[in-house]
Amino acid sequence: MQEHTTHRRGFLARSAAALASLAAVDTWRVKPAEAQAQAADHDKWLDGLKGTHRCLFDFPGHGDGLPQLHMLNYINTYKSAYGVSNTDVNAVGTFYGPPGAGMSMPLAWNDAMWAKYRVGELLKLDDPTTKAPTQRNMFDKPLKGDPILFGGAMAAAGLANLRSLGATFIMCNNAFMGWVNFMAGQGRGNAADIEKDLRANLLPGVITVPAMVIAIEKAQGRGLAYNRQ
Repeated sequence: MQEHTTHRRGFLARSAAALASLAAVDTWRVKPAEAQAQAADHDKWLDGLKGTHRCLFDFPGHGDGLPQLHMLNYINTYKSAYGVSNTDVNAVGTFYGPPGAGMSMPLAWNDAMWAKYRVGELLKLDDPTTKAPTQRNMFDKPLKGDPILFGGAMAAAGLANLRSLGATFIMCNNAFMGWVNFMAGQGRGNAADIEKDLRANLLPGVITVPAMVIAIEKAQGRGLAYNRQ
């Protein structure tokens, strides 16, 4: 009797495991469709790039604004030398890189965030007027004397002006979360609050992508030229 009961229990256990496995398979089968829908959302930014001339400028480092100058040169030269309108030229810039001075990630955030989270200290950039770490995103609307873009002489390469010329800017979510946790670890606030704050205060038009390494691959797959800065 004991042996029969043991076998029966074993059969029931195996049956339950089999049913659980089937349920897991059914659940797994749903995921690809969901993933495809999410992927389509992640790549929507590429759908808007309909210009004949398209190039992604890859700069994890801000380079004191030099990558922005190259983007401006790309747009303007197509217009002046080739007679191509701005609407037919797509220049894409990237914001990412690990936490630290010289990285382009904070270029995605507005002045209020630069002041609140002391971004000038992180990037080691001083305001020429106050002689203290800048509390504004000088890459967006450069002023004369700023320690970027040749002392602000090339203010036309500011992010705001590039956006007005049709440039697109994308921010890596993976790198973004690295910055959020880094700043929280420095005592600049609670990670969840910092994340919510920054996401609500991106510069106009900045698009968040899951990972820059994939965004670059996707861009090249759509025929965008690649320009490493």
